[in-house]
Amino acid sequence: MHTIERIIIEIKNMSIKKVLGILGIAILGGLVALGVNRLFVSNDTPASFTQHETAKFTLAEKLADMPDVDFVSVAGVSTPAVVHIKSTMQSVSSSRQGLNPFEDFFGPDFRQQPRGPQQSTGSGVIINKSGYIVTNNHVVDNAAKIEVVLNDKRTYVAEIMGVDPETDLALLKIEEDNLPFLNLGNSDELKVGEWVVAVGNPFNLTSTVTAGIVSAKGRSINLLRQRGGEYAIENFIQTDAAVNPGNSGGALVNTRGELIGINTAIASQTGSYSGYSFAIPINLAKKIIADLKDYGEVKRAILGVRIQDITQELADEKGLKNLAGVYIPAVVEDGSADKAGVKEGDVILKINGIKVNKSSDLQEQISKYHPGDKVEISIMRDGKGTEITATLLSKGGENEITNEVKREELHVLGAEIENLSRDERLDLKIKHGVKITKLGSGQMKSKGIPTGFVITHIDKTPMYTTQDIENALKDKSGSVLIDGVTNDGKKEAYAIRLD
Repeated sequence: MHTIERIIIEIKNMSIKKVLGILGIAILGGLVALGVNRLFVSNDTPASFTQHETAKFTLAEKLADMPDVDFVSVAGVSTPAVVHIKSTMQSVSSSRQGLNPFEDFFGPDFRQQPRGPQQSTGSGVIINKSGYIVTNNHVVDNAAKIEVVLNDKRTYVAEIMGVDPETDLALLKIEEDNLPFLNLGNSDELKVGEWVVAVGNPFNLTSTVTAGIVSAKGRSINLLRQRGGEYAIENFIQTDAAVNPGNSGGALVNTRGELIGINTAIASQTGSYSGYSFAIPINLAKKIIADLKDYGEVKRAILGVRIQDITQELADEKGLKNLAGVYIPAVVEDGSADKAGVKEGDVILKINGIKVNKSSDLQEQISKYHPGDKVEISIMRDGKGTEITATLLSKGGENEITNEVKREELHVLGAEIENLSRDERLDLKIKHGVKITKLGSGQMKSKGIPTGFVITHIDKTPMYTTQDIENALKDKSGSVLIDGVTNDGKKEAYAIRLD
């Protein structure tokens, strides 16, 4: 007889009382098990979840409540404001060979070849409707000619308004108006884990958009100091947004479509993206950009101290109570800090109320000020806090900005000159040239060159920007031949003898 049949017969032979007893025992066991389970599992959590699964359930709820990131809108705002930069490089002299730290980060393909003019490419960001573009210094360093290609394919020759190797920033200018541009955000408010978008032109693939998160802030990777930058400032934003050669100088944008960084480097042995990329915080760049625009150089303030990150070993050695702040192992004699009363062994906690816990933090905060500016320094000395006011000095020891000459005011041989706009070039049917806007006493006026004359060549060399004019005439002696067109398009040539 089959097993199932035996079970059926046995159940039939059992009394109703026995069946109810077995059923009662089963129900009681279930209730006991349920009661024990409630001791360990929250009423708000499904009973089938383990402790680890409960944590995942709670995180999933939080993520579900987060607003979706609209990458499409961010890309739509940022892409038109990011440009493609083509730099025609001068020959690299033998003295510069082997001194390119960017090769260590971008790989051997980044190496500049020392044989004749070479072309490199990068990216830039339009930050003003009048044609101001910020990029990396290493994108335009040693460039004889810089072409800027807009997202709509219009091409311009750019002029370098100024460069700052200490932060690897450069400011360019093209003669155009009503350009799309990115608003500057606040990189201090950026949080680790926040979504960001990188826009640039990797491998000559224009208008490329990648997304990632902020992996870390305040990174110092010893990139700029390898160039011998005594005052190099590194406080990079680290992201995992894919960045490759050609992205340099491009935009790092937050989810509100604001520029919060300038992409600068990747950590790679092959030259291609391998998970880490670094950007200059826009708050560090703001003051640099303004100085390059106004003065053609950075008016850098110096505190006059040596600085050191506080580690547990240093704290134990110096008897420091905690690891907060930046340690001062030495003070420069007659520097800003020395005159204010900062002493060796002090710990700087804040600059104008902003906490500094790393050397890079302190460098970035001081970099925001000019010579002559006063800053409040919060210091811990012998276990006691104190406040000190310091007047910042320049590298030369001055407490004010000197040589406040605007970059636009250029005089050559008694004439004021400026770059041509694209419309002016089209009207005159020329590809390049620099316009004389005003004539004073000097060689050009004495030779009869009229106001409005456009210089297209000097000694048969094309002139694209005012810098080309300056370079062509610098240290020149004897006679030069100036070719160009009048404001009605007539071609003229003048021979000028230089003193």
